[in-house]
Amino acid sequence: MNAKLKIIISMAAFGTISIFVRNISLSSGEVALFRAIIAAVVILLYKGLTRNRLPLSDIKRDIPVLFLSGVAMGFNWILLFEAYKYTSVSLATLSYYFAPVIVMVLSPILFKERMTIKQIICFVMSTIGLVMILGVGGVDRSSANLIGIGFGLGAAVLYATVVLLNKFVKNVSGIDKTLIQFFAAIIVLIPYVLKTTGIHIGTLDFNGIINILILGTVHTGICYCLYFSSLRDLKGQEASILSYIDPLVAIIISVTILNEPISFMQLIGGIMILGFTLLNEVEVKIKILN
Repeated sequence: MNAKLKIIISMAAFGTISIFVRNISLSSGEVALFRAIIAAVVILLYKGLTRNRLPLSDIKRDIPVLFLSGVAMGFNWILLFEAYKYTSVSLATLSYYFAPVIVMVLSPILFKERMTIKQIICFVMSTIGLVMILGVGGVDRSSANLIGIGFGLGAAVLYATVVLLNKFVKNVSGIDKTLIQFFAAIIVLIPYVLKTTGIHIGTLDFNGIINILILGTVHTGICYCLYFSSLRDLKGQEASILSYIDPLVAIIISVTILNEPISFMQLIGGIMILGFTLLNEVEVKIKILN
């Protein structure tokens, strides 16, 4: 399987996560916990089959940062799953995809990078898109929608935290990094779930069990392996462009399969967020014809 096909399959699968999460009658915290557990087992099996050992001697220095990013990843999932409960999948996803904008703004502060004019324009236009999604001016400002969008933005902040923390990790490959992050998420989520809702996975019916197994095995374990194994053979720009398959699939499913409403203004706002964050990641070359 070539690299582009791997990343297309993984991104398309990520876009369908909401369908499976909504069929699991557990708290968001417990869904996130068992997603991490199942995915960690799948990746360990993958590493065993490929005889790819975890290089503990090389990652010791990065473990504190990986632990923090793993904690952020686990709670990022919780907030995203909560967003699905309060608002449509399309609005939750579009709010979540404000994460690259947050990374764009914080990178110059954390890494002393200069913010270009293009980045400033992309930030301003993406923020206008977010305002349109929020419904300022009377566009669908129901409390449930705003709560769901708030959870989506909270998830975006935590996802941006994961991305920024990962920039400090130099000696760990993508799949090893993810495995350690899963372990960190499990370590923190177990006491969190026990303290808040408790463990109720035994109450799931057959449909719920199948859905959480698919979520952990396919959407997380297998798709993360496909995604990270494809990055070796793709340019960063190609991977960035193909990653936008995820929100596009999620929005299509929300509108066509789940029959969830989205206003014209919110749709335009979403296009602005996705379009300008994509523009920021793409090098635009203009050829002048004489």
